[in-house]
Amino acid sequence: MNEYHKYLSMNPDIRFGKPCIIGTRIAVSDILKWLASGMTTEEILTDFPELKKEHIFAALHFAAYRTENK
Repeated sequence: MNEYHKYLSMNPDIRFGKPCIIGTRIAVSDILKWLASGMTTEEILTDFPELKKEHIFAALHFAAYRTENK
């Protein structure tokens, strides 16, 4: 998934400019915290029906890219 940016936006008026899933107020950090707490992808998708698997993968890819390039 090289095109994670097509699922993410950073707008200073939404969540203080944190990277979020486009069209939502769900931040990449929210998704990472849910996964780290033990939620499965399926549980996240059930709890947040506005998300798709691609959004979760985009959040993971973004986080991986950021940690590699810091």
